Amino acid sequence: MELIHCKDEHLDLVSDMYSSVVRHLLENINYPNWSMAYPCRESVREAIAQGGQYACVENGSVLGAFVLNDNPGGNYEAGDWRVSLKRGEFLVIHTLAVAPSAGRRGVGGYMVDCCIALARRKGYRAIRLDVVPGNVPAQRLYQGKGFTFAGARDLLRGIDEIPLFELYELNFETV
Repeated sequence: MELIHCKDEHLDLVSDMYSSVVRHLLENINYPNWSMAYPCRESVREAIAQGGQYACVENGSVLGAFVLNDNPGGNYEAGDWRVSLKRGEFLVIHTLAVAPSAGRRGVGGYMVDCCIALARRKGYRAIRLDVVPGNVPAQRLYQGKGFTFAGARDLLRGIDEIPLFELYELNFETV
């Protein structure tokens, strides 16, 4: 298992992995409230173009993927953060997903560990993220890695089905 920083040639594999995750969620419990509209091929293309798309691969297969950047994509100022940080001082994890075929192999934890290592190496002071309320698998994953709850807030994203998001953070100065 290794982490790669995705390029254009990874678009199909990563998009296909996200599609399989969404199909699985729609057939089971859709914890993050994803749809075929997001995450999708276009969101992966955009994340690759902006330099924030990563994938966990093994023997040519994508086991999981995530986006890591400094854009919260919403009103993160509303969070009850332990440390006051400006945009650019923290990274944000988006769309972290594990392929249904790779479940229970530690892929999610490995990817979060990679996010932490990347953020530390690049000199960021924290990692922040948001999850849909009730997304128990994500809550457990992040809390298990030391992230702390920073409130449930309206991030002003204009998503009627998700009026509030639960915010989490991992501050490197306090770890």
